[in-house]
Amino acid sequence: MASPEVLRLGTGAGFSADRLDPAVELAAKGELDVIVFECIGERTLAFGHRDRMADPMAGYNPLLERRLRAVLPLCVRHGTRLITNMGVANPRGAAEKAAAVARELGLRGLRIAALEGDDVSALLGDDTPLPESEVTIGEGGRRMVGANAYLGADAILPALEAGADVVITGRVADPSLFLAPLRYAFGWAEDDWPALGAGTLVGHLMECAAQITGGYFADPGYKDVPGLARVGFPIAEVGADGRAVITKLADAGGLVSERTVKEQLLYEVHDPARYVTPDVVADFSRVEIREESKDRVRVSGAGGRPRPEQLKVTVAFDGGLLAEAAVSYAGPGAAARAELAGQIVKERMVGVHGCNAPLRIDLIGVSSLHAAARAYPSNAQDVRMRAALRASSREQAELLLWEVEALLCCGPAGGGGYRGQITPSVITQSAYLDRDLVRPQIEIIET
Repeated sequence: MASPEVLRLGTGAGFSADRLDPAVELAAKGELDVIVFECIGERTLAFGHRDRMADPMAGYNPLLERRLRAVLPLCVRHGTRLITNMGVANPRGAAEKAAAVARELGLRGLRIAALEGDDVSALLGDDTPLPESEVTIGEGGRRMVGANAYLGADAILPALEAGADVVITGRVADPSLFLAPLRYAFGWAEDDWPALGAGTLVGHLMECAAQITGGYFADPGYKDVPGLARVGFPIAEVGADGRAVITKLADAGGLVSERTVKEQLLYEVHDPARYVTPDVVADFSRVEIREESKDRVRVSGAGGRPRPEQLKVTVAFDGGLLAEAAVSYAGPGAAARAELAGQIVKERMVGVHGCNAPLRIDLIGVSSLHAAARAYPSNAQDVRMRAALRASSREQAELLLWEVEALLCCGPAGGGGYRGQITPSVITQSAYLDRDLVRPQIEIIET
């Protein structure tokens, strides 16, 4: 394959439940070589394992079929490859579903690749350390639901080399989804650390979709964003040297500016000089960002050092049941009444029922995010008391809902709008494995 001068990458999703219409617009009008749907987070992956335990055919992103029906015909029409981690905990099942959708749409001759091998549950044991909590899996005392290693771009390359039109993965590091087609198109070697650092920069900037085109950025009066209700998703025009221009469709809402790019550059980056991925330890500390024209920002200057010898692993545990219940108070003294309601719930759960499960009380409208605000008088006249309990049994969870609803007659004056729910929960922690132990595999399904 001849190397292109510029590869056009688009982002079709930045998280599991992202919008669909901006992706359809990109697939239709973006003249893309590749569109990437990045849809996995730690909890998303954990819930995927939980779903697959209940139904072996489940475990992939629930929006997979809807997204593919909307964009796959457009990708075929425009010669755009699709790469996604919507396989979550069941990449093979997701690829089979993708092939079924393609056949129903009359899209024959497609090659759909399933990338597996990230599930490393069998490689972990009770003695596996969990550095964040300084205990082992066995000492943690919770049932492991699943464990997945963060694969890199090298795991995707065989699928691209095999001519896959669609690549569906499980846990691949977010930037690696974008780095893989760059490596394939430009022939970057696995130890070309500056190039891999530059490609990782592009992937990091693109991975969260609208966050670089004005989403999660707008702050009226300080950072105004036009047309945010119809915000477009980003496009990266990347050269063989790794330099790139971040842009969007001209008629899409939102904006691409020096500030949106800078905010995304620093998003979830603890050390800009040492951003660790499975592919490279990238260095963003000398990145140059230059606004060329309206909605066109050039980025360059990323570097890189040799990749780590170990791969990060997300370990998911059964977190029991999460019980949440809330009631509202309004008018003068609302904050004081809501605080009293919370005190009553805590006293009842602990003192009367002897519950020692983790319990949290928030006063939404006063101190749900900034707890220090409780130290100051509040004139808030709309306050919602929310109680949450991580329960070990259904009975314990239902008890919290019962106590909060009982406040309607047994609590402070003026309570109303009770709502309660019980949902399964998961807990995730990180572990590490030598990369030689992790064996990715590619399977091609033809339509």
